[in-house]
Amino acid sequence: MRAVIRPGQAHGRVTVPGSKSAAHRLLIGAALSDGTTEILSCPDNEDTGATADCLRALGASVIRVGDAVTVTGIAPDESGATRVLPCRASGSTLRFLLPLALTDGVPACFTGVPRLFERPLSVYEDICRTRGIRWERKTDRLTVCGRLTAGGYAVPGDVSSQFITGLLFALPRLEGDSRIVLTTPSESRPYIDLSLDVLDAFGVRVLRPDENTFVIPGGQRFTSPGRVRVPGDESAAAFFGALNALGGCVTIDGADPGSRQGDRVWRQLLGACVRGCPTISLRDCPDLGPILMVVGALMHGIRLTDTLRLRLKESDRGAVMAAELRKCGVDVLVSENGIVVPGGQVTPPRGTLDSHGDHRAAMALGVLCTVTGGTVTGAECVGKSLPEFWRMLSGLEIGVGLLPDGVDL
Repeated sequence: MRAVIRPGQAHGRVTVPGSKSAAHRLLIGAALSDGTTEILSCPDNEDTGATADCLRALGASVIRVGDAVTVTGIAPDESGATRVLPCRASGSTLRFLLPLALTDGVPACFTGVPRLFERPLSVYEDICRTRGIRWERKTDRLTVCGRLTAGGYAVPGDVSSQFITGLLFALPRLEGDSRIVLTTPSESRPYIDLSLDVLDAFGVRVLRPDENTFVIPGGQRFTSPGRVRVPGDESAAAFFGALNALGGCVTIDGADPGSRQGDRVWRQLLGACVRGCPTISLRDCPDLGPILMVVGALMHGIRLTDTLRLRLKESDRGAVMAAELRKCGVDVLVSENGIVVPGGQVTPPRGTLDSHGDHRAAMALGVLCTVTGGTVTGAECVGKSLPEFWRMLSGLEIGVGLLPDGVDL
């Protein structure tokens, strides 16, 4: 599908959905707890749908009515049959649930798009290899069989915080105490804090004697808080905040500057782009990379550091955004762990812009086209996190037309 966007200034009001990041964690906490939990403002997108499907495969009841999801905890499965967990394209789903699948010794097969299994999984693979757990990885699936045991886990912190979160949800359920020690400084630390907040909401204790150590008492039970609400999605809010930075007037409802989400810093970072050419580290907010590149190009330029992890997302985001901005005359420089985007060079795009199947690239390019006009191919990929994006953009007095591939206006 293609999105054809006409240039214009955005005006109006949007309400961002619940946070995808928080929803994953709350769904898992609810599935691990006794009783039933009602999760309000739960976003309905491809990634949260994948987590819900996988939790059902593990034996939980997950029922959605509107934006409310009712979860009843996982029922024991005595069959011993291999469970198939359809992760679709969700790296969070795979990384969060893989350790959980190893807590009862029942075989599990995680399926998904090939790109999902190209993304880093070495942290878990090393754990499985050293503990004699079966690990069989193919183009579109990963099969594991074995039992995770309590004890010490040395984990690099600079690959993805999602590995740490996965272990934090699994280890409390084991008999015996465990300890996670980060061997390198952690990336996306706010998302570890978000995980700890959710664990606390479900009555699970994790001790932190220092910044790089997590002590997890064993034999804990998750206790349902009854009803919880997903906070607004700061990652989604950033795209509409960018419209304001570019001269629009958009009221953003549902966002919470006090959230634990790493992307809550979009307000300060976009403000820095308005004032000049900032140098910004993406260590704790890599998902803001695409929209910061667009705003930097349209304003005074931007220098991004700690960008190495952009290569490991749904696409190689730094390279993808550089390629598309070059179609608009912007001479982007991408190095090993940094990106330089000059300002003041943007022209209407030569040809169509390609999302490369990456939802955050698609939305960033959509914002770009509100200034330049243009067409974004692969526009349907926004369904991964924000299916309503093009409708929301259209509701802000921006002309947006959605066309099937091969159909012209």
